[in-house]
Amino acid sequence: MAHVPQTFFDALAVRTWCGLALRALGRAREEIDAINVYPVADGDTGTNLYLTAESAFAAVEAVFEGHDAHGSGKPALADAARAMAHGALIGARGNSGTILAQLLRGMAQVLAADGETAHTDGEGLRLALRHAADSARQAVAHPVEGTVLTVASAAADAAGAAQGDCGTVARAAYDGARAALAATPGQLAVLERAGVVDAGGRGLVAVLGALVETFTGEAPRAVPVTSGTFPEAGSAEAATAAPDECADAPGTGGPAFEVIYLLEADDRAVARLRERLDGLGDSLVVVGGDGLWNVHVHVDDAGAAVEAGIEAGRPYRIRVTHFALGDVHTTGAERLPRERAQRAVVAVVPGEGLAGLYTEAGATTVLARPGEPPASGELVEAVRRAHAREVVLLPNDADLRHTAAAAAEQARAEGIRVALIPTRSAVQGIAALAVHEPERRFDEDVVQMTSAAGATRYAEVAVAERQSWTMAGICQAGDVLGLIDGDVAVIGSDVTVTAETVLDRMLSAGGELVTLVLGDEAPEAVADHLETRVRESHLAVDTVVYRGGRQGAVLLIGVE
Repeated sequence: MAHVPQTFFDALAVRTWCGLALRALGRAREEIDAINVYPVADGDTGTNLYLTAESAFAAVEAVFEGHDAHGSGKPALADAARAMAHGALIGARGNSGTILAQLLRGMAQVLAADGETAHTDGEGLRLALRHAADSARQAVAHPVEGTVLTVASAAADAAGAAQGDCGTVARAAYDGARAALAATPGQLAVLERAGVVDAGGRGLVAVLGALVETFTGEAPRAVPVTSGTFPEAGSAEAATAAPDECADAPGTGGPAFEVIYLLEADDRAVARLRERLDGLGDSLVVVGGDGLWNVHVHVDDAGAAVEAGIEAGRPYRIRVTHFALGDVHTTGAERLPRERAQRAVVAVVPGEGLAGLYTEAGATTVLARPGEPPASGELVEAVRRAHAREVVLLPNDADLRHTAAAAAEQARAEGIRVALIPTRSAVQGIAALAVHEPERRFDEDVVQMTSAAGATRYAEVAVAERQSWTMAGICQAGDVLGLIDGDVAVIGSDVTVTAETVLDRMLSAGGELVTLVLGDEAPEAVADHLETRVRESHLAVDTVVYRGGRQGAVLLIGVE
């Protein structure tokens, strides 16, 4: 669909670019996966880049939606750029996705340098592309030419020599990247033998093509993925040549595991972590800053890589992929067959404590930290990881309904039977999971789970971050809010008193079971106080208490 070309690089241009880049990577995903032979021939570079871009786009959209909701107009360039970078950082997948996240972060650091600036011009774009290429190269422990780093540097060089507006600079960067991509087979022997260009570089060219379209309204011409007389990408010849001839291909002597995690740590701890991980494996990329990092490495000892992260700070969203067992989409690598389960439950959970609870109950979980909702690709990945013919999907958040629906549709297209139960809170998910019986017919099980979730009223107690209009009146930053079924019903100053008021209102309509999920910031005595309140004022009502960890809300309440 055509769009109005952007004259300057402002917040709207960031939004447009992210959307066009996501669409371009979506179109090229399978092609990029097919030519992925370096550093590991695991055939998932296109997918990883797409998931990374999807997370960046979702973060930018959230900023615009927030401004629309408050009637404050268009966000500042700095806000949109930082959101893009943060979204890419928390959603980065694989080696190339992690590097793309650092490229976007490098651009954002320039674009957001003056927080009050509404837009930048061609000169600002030149500086942003230069800083992006340099920071990405610094993030990689051992840069290799003939990769996405080479393509990024060539784009920055070409942009630096261009004079003119953003459209002129973007096209120069694209043309420079395209030429560098075509030369990658001559720089990496594994690419030459496989007859393809670098997959990560091909993805970056797609992203830069979207940048051109943002400022000119015209999509650049298609990019070839083969060179000279090399076999066609995706052909049987290329597919068999790549894994056998790539030194780092699965099962041919490279590290056995890919380890990725987000890490909360300071700069000095991360510097020590880099040295530690560099001695454990290869393909080390550490991106981020300001206390939050994304760590990617290929190792033989996955436990040691995670332990190094624990020593440095607080790792989470840990993902370990065993190349040889085909946990990723390999091209030509032999997989060990694994029997599919008949049914599984996939649930989004807001805290580590609930993740443990759901996992003990047999669910595959996706952790959603405050301000970091999962993208649809992450949910699809979890559905695949569940490895079942039938999957029940619990989003546990009203704002995730569209994301979950998109994930369900994609999973169905892959032949998986998926039922989406529109749970709006983790306590509704707990109720649904409590009646889940895999031995029942799928439809009957879904009906029972849906009924249990629908019969559970939900509430949360949270602290207001800013002044705002609510259905209960005007709240100030620091006020304690009691939300019932998604709407603010109580504004108070004390967590325990507000929670008691909320619980009494919910139980006035009756109930048999109260579920309390305590966040890290909940007062120690609040659970005991509420249990006593229920026991003394509401006969025959039971109470269960769980520790949710860092879940955003101070307290979650469910009444069945």
